[in-house]
Amino acid sequence: MAFGDQPAYLRVAGDLRQKIVAGELPPHTRLPSQARIREQYGVSDTVALEARKVLMAEGLVEGRSGSGTYVREQPSPRALARTGYRTAGECSPFRQEQADIRVKGAWEADSEQIDVDAALARRLRVAVGDRAMRTRYLFRAAGEPVMLSTSWEPLALTGRTPVMLPEEGPLAGRGVVERMAAIDLVVDNVAEEVGARPGLAEEVLALGGVPGHYVVVITRTYFAGGCPVETADVVVLAERYRVAYHLPVK
Repeated sequence: MAFGDQPAYLRVAGDLRQKIVAGELPPHTRLPSQARIREQYGVSDTVALEARKVLMAEGLVEGRSGSGTYVREQPSPRALARTGYRTAGECSPFRQEQADIRVKGAWEADSEQIDVDAALARRLRVAVGDRAMRTRYLFRAAGEPVMLSTSWEPLALTGRTPVMLPEEGPLAGRGVVERMAAIDLVVDNVAEEVGARPGLAEEVLALGGVPGHYVVVITRTYFAGGCPVETADVVVLAERYRVAYHLPVK
């Protein structure tokens, strides 16, 4: 489809986008009103509204209640460093997810036992209905929320052991590798898959983003002798992070 054949709302959105990128509409500037867009581009109210919706969905503008629509300040993407699993004594839950030692962070967590559904059963290689410990984390750096993580560990392995609760007991707040070593499970492999999807409203709000924005999801599983001992979903805002891998050559 040639540019001239694009729907009118996309042409309007494209022109406004170009002005935002070029700095003609700098951050915190109010976007032209719907009436002004209609007048300037010679389009209907419906076209003007749809063009504004496009820019909002792209994260270029945001609505402010009772005030109008404003150009958003775009964050500079930061690296989320990944290096594979880390050996005992070197890892905390935050360091497990962000391997850049220059980044200092803390976390909040809560754990509960759940019944495993079909999707999780495939990841943990257990039966549907088996029990697992689910732990939800919110990670912060410099006081700001940076990532969410939800992990699951099969209670067939960790139940009734000192490491059943990741954030309680003698190894509270230590990484998966060290905790599993304490119950004679040697983590020898980790697999990660990276994807993107629209963020759930609760995820995006917890991370300080705008509902409707995309998130990067890292699906990670730790193995000991081919057996999954932990699987997790790590979630960060796509506009704020790029995933950087640093893997040793063997």
